[in-house]
Amino acid sequence: MKRREFIRDAAIVAATSGIGSLTPAISKEEGAVPSITPPLEGAGEAPLIDSEPVLQNYAATSMGIAFSVTDWANGYVIYGEKPDLSDGRKVWCGGYRMTAMDNEVIQVRLTGLKPYTLYYYKIGADRIEYKDGYHIRITGNEEKPNIYSFRTAGEGARSHFCVINDTHASWKAVNPTINKVMELQPSCVIWNGDACNTEETIAAQKRIFFKPEIDRKDFAANIPYIFCPGNHDNRGLANRHLERVWMYRQPEERQPRDWDLGRNFAVRMGDIAFVGLDTGEDKLDTNPIFCNLFVSEPYRIAQQTWLRDALRQPEIANAPYLVAVCHIPLYDPRPDMNPGDLYPADKDNVHKGDFAEWQRTCAKLWGPLLEEAGCQLLLTAHQHVYRLDVPNEEHKWMQIVGGGPHMAGKKPGHFPTVIEGEVKDGKLVVTIHNIYSGIVCGKVTFSNRRPRRV
Repeated sequence: MKRREFIRDAAIVAATSGIGSLTPAISKEEGAVPSITPPLEGAGEAPLIDSEPVLQNYAATSMGIAFSVTDWANGYVIYGEKPDLSDGRKVWCGGYRMTAMDNEVIQVRLTGLKPYTLYYYKIGADRIEYKDGYHIRITGNEEKPNIYSFRTAGEGARSHFCVINDTHASWKAVNPTINKVMELQPSCVIWNGDACNTEETIAAQKRIFFKPEIDRKDFAANIPYIFCPGNHDNRGLANRHLERVWMYRQPEERQPRDWDLGRNFAVRMGDIAFVGLDTGEDKLDTNPIFCNLFVSEPYRIAQQTWLRDALRQPEIANAPYLVAVCHIPLYDPRPDMNPGDLYPADKDNVHKGDFAEWQRTCAKLWGPLLEEAGCQLLLTAHQHVYRLDVPNEEHKWMQIVGGGPHMAGKKPGHFPTVIEGEVKDGKLVVTIHNIYSGIVCGKVTFSNRRPRRV
């Protein structure tokens, strides 16, 4: 199946998989407030919590925990350092001032955690009947008996990660991909973009992130994930507000100037420092196909300033290995591949296609900073074909492009991958697992540890 045909057909399936609006229905009467209607008496209620928890935004002193609900709920997490949670502390969804009562996804942010520390937790929620601001009541509580665990990031963490990408809700590929991750048991997983297609409803998003059609429904209950968006994760009405299901990074991780850069991350994991960048759309903002709905160019420029400061953070600057992550590649050895800066509408007579196969603009903005910082490895995706680009005169870092969602293997590189990295005996060993064949299709060892920079 051609790449665009696959994405088109998968998008139709995802968009029609759930029905529901993004916000509660509002009365047409002037001045009326939203009304949340409770279930009919005797109708029988579905379980309030209908997914396993998902650990989001792996970090040293915070952790996001989210789960799906079927009705209006006020959710919480009980966490502690003792396996029986006898020291448990309850944290409600939302932040200051009020909780984030919701009827789709509950998001809880744990803050003030200790780096490289093992925590245990469980999830729960109160079912809420809400008629107006003075008529509210709890009609039930659901607290899952399962106790899960996670370990925070930090310099003492185990230097072991996995990267998956371009899953596109293709369950035949996602299922063995996640099974491989669960077998490897890394400290964290980076989901390097295009988890989505063009999702129009929260129900479709929940099907991807909370209720995927795979064997291991607990895929992110004990292994934290970092999400690095791809171009498709911006497309569709629901995806324009993906933070409803996958929360932004903790605001304290960046300066007020950079608060809108909610997907960028700079995380230390043992001997590895990760920096994550968002390449945005694969079409120019001036391309008429998207009717001026995207402003990726200033977004990329703002990330240059963020990246400069992130690379100077002591825990990032002093890491022996620096690994950068973004969805669209920053280099392609083929001269006819579209570089993503063909104004005004992504076409000319020299390059193939009408969308960016790689991002020359981002390479110009971010590449020199990564070079100066001594970045050894860049992990990218987007092209649906596994490829390894060695350092050359243009860049000193190695680029690994992850494979795509095709469980066919008919063309070289056309198979899903899990990119695994682990520091062993002081060396960063990167192994590329071919999920279609079940074999290792590549291995690279980095021994060029960076000198301490601050």
